[in-house]
Amino acid sequence: MTTIGGLLGIAMGLAIAKGVAAYAGGKTIVTFWSIAPSVAVSAGVGLLFGSYPAMRAARLDPVEALRYE
Repeated sequence: MTTIGGLLGIAMGLAIAKGVAAYAGGKTIVTFWSIAPSVAVSAGVGLLFGSYPAMRAARLDPVEALRYE
C-alpha cells in the first residue's frame, strides 16, 4: 500500500510540475534526487504506522479478539 501511495505521489508530482510548466510557459526540472527522499519517507511512514498496529494485533488472543466484536 505504501508503494502504491508513493508511486501515486510521484505521478501526481510529475503531472503538477508539467502543468505548472505549461501554465507558466517555462520549464520545470524533476530530478531523481528530488523523488528518492519522497519515496523513502512514504515507505518509512507506511512501515512505521503499519507495524505498530500489526504488533498489537499479534499479541491479542484470537478468541478474545473475536468475542469483543
